[in-house]
Amino acid sequence: MILSQFDEHSVFSQLDAFGHQKVIYCSDPSTGLKAIIAIHDTTLGPALGGTRMQPYKSEHEALQDVLRLSRSMTYKSAITGLNLGGGKAVIIGDSRLHKSEALMRRFGRFIENLNGSFITAEDVGTNPRDMEYIRMETKHVTGIPESIGGSGDPSPVTAKGVFMGIKACLKEHFGNDSLAGKSIAVQGIGQVGENLVGLLRNENAKVYISDIDEDRLRQVAQKYGAIAVANNNLFDLDIDIYSPCALGATVNTETINRLKCSIIAGSANNQLADEVVHGYLLLEKGIMYAPDYLINAGGLINCYSEIAGFNKKKTLQMTENIYEVTRRVLQKSKLENIPTNEAANKIAEKRIEDIRKIKASY
Repeated sequence: MILSQFDEHSVFSQLDAFGHQKVIYCSDPSTGLKAIIAIHDTTLGPALGGTRMQPYKSEHEALQDVLRLSRSMTYKSAITGLNLGGGKAVIIGDSRLHKSEALMRRFGRFIENLNGSFITAEDVGTNPRDMEYIRMETKHVTGIPESIGGSGDPSPVTAKGVFMGIKACLKEHFGNDSLAGKSIAVQGIGQVGENLVGLLRNENAKVYISDIDEDRLRQVAQKYGAIAVANNNLFDLDIDIYSPCALGATVNTETINRLKCSIIAGSANNQLADEVVHGYLLLEKGIMYAPDYLINAGGLINCYSEIAGFNKKKTLQMTENIYEVTRRVLQKSKLENIPTNEAANKIAEKRIEDIRKIKASY
């Protein structure tokens, strides 16, 4: 029997919806590996994206995550001017229980078989040591330790990009980008969040922090002179900036109605629960939103620099340019009266289309 249309939850339907070029399922019973690699677009260059390891509730949930994240990587590379496409990988499993050298090296073999069309790096649930294992099987990996020629921990560079995005928002909203006296709530104080807190406090901003790890929350608060608050109370604070640096979808109908800030700018991926609905809701409420995939691009820039052989000075210069790109997005949003995420998408899509036309001519 030939079906006239695919089920809305089928892999093919989801590929069509997101516009992906390729999705690879990786399975190896001997190591317990179950992974999905998604390549969204390679117009600008090979697809680069981190490998995330999480105990997803279902394969469908894992597929949804990898499709959405890989699409964001395409836009992130395009808007920051990098010659990279977008990709992502997810490994299904608890990184604390199921990860092993054999599993990561077997995953590296799958990447090697893609002949350079996909380059990976660390992400949630993976670390530089895991990238070393993958590197034993393929050269198509970045974010390896500096001790073996890599660029090392990308979190300081990611935090720097978010910091520049915050300053760009301040410039557009208040007319100057000074953080002195401004109040900021940082949700999630992992490596990126902590580095961001340090940058903010160095400019005399008043910083509130929250995290599910109460011990770490106390330590970071004491270290930087930040104010620890419970997650549930974060959205009711009278602040200038909300900076989500943990999980996505924290900007939703409920939280938008509670927020008392002027700006949202953080490192978390997929901050808007619904890109269309909540993008317009923020526009209507007058809250300036710095698109996440733009201002958290510092980590990607760090990985790109490793591939291209750039030094740290060049990497920092490219990251600081997030300031100007963010201002361009905010100005386009204001001029066209469209959500900032839509403005960013238009800028990214135009670059991809322009380069596609050039490539089509030879």
